[in-house]
Amino acid sequence: QLQLVESGGGLVQAGDSLRLSCAASGRNFGRFGMGWFRQAPGKERELVAAISWTSSSIYYTDSVKDRFTISRDNAKNTVYLQMNSLKPEDTAVYSCAASPNSLAIGAREYEYWGQGTQVFVSS
Repeated sequence: QLQLVESGGGLVQAGDSLRLSCAASGRNFGRFGMGWFRQAPGKERELVAAISWTSSSIYYTDSVKDRFTISRDNAKNTVYLQMNSLKPEDTAVYSCAASPNSLAIGAREYEYWGQGTQVFVSS
């Protein structure tokens, strides 16, 4: 099992940057594909970015390409989401999740979820 705890959210202005962290406790973190999801009020949860076991494969949803960067440090059991050039439409609760699949694109592939961290971007 994995326990996931996110941190790094907050209130920023449009154009600012934030770095989210997701610390995992448990065994074999390096054997889990990791993803960052977000859910805004009244909207469905969406996958923002995903990274494979060894960071060799990465996925971004179109709306964050060239602005967000996902990375992981398996020695620290942590996955990161660097968010640059933030926009008001990035406002959401961001959650990390772990999948037994190397690069998981569907929410159903994820087995472990964090509680989420709020990101609010003002215009």
